Amino acid sequence: MFVVVNKFFLAKHFDGVVLWPFVVVRRKELKNDPVFMNHERIHLRQQMELLVIFFFLWYFFEYFIKLIKYRDSYKAYSRICFEREAYANEKQLAYLSRRKMWSFFKYM
Repeated sequence: MFVVVNKFFLAKHFDGVVLWPFVVVRRKELKNDPVFMNHERIHLRQQMELLVIFFFLWYFFEYFIKLIKYRDSYKAYSRICFEREAYANEKQLAYLSRRKMWSFFKYM
């Protein structure tokens, strides 16, 4: 995992994004935030499981389906299975050591 700090790469309401094997963060302090970085590491694992390209295809497909359903971009984002898994487990810093493969399916 490589962490890159770049405030211009991200939309203003995002603090970070994972583009395997990189984590791009808006502010360098986020590199030292264990909960934030755990959230991003969960996304790294999800991306590896889906060979990166299939992660993004699924992510955007699910986002657009939920956007149509909820007509609210934040609701659509927060209900994506990948985000639900990451938010539900970001405070459990040992989560990835015991996480089973394809665990995001539980959050669909």
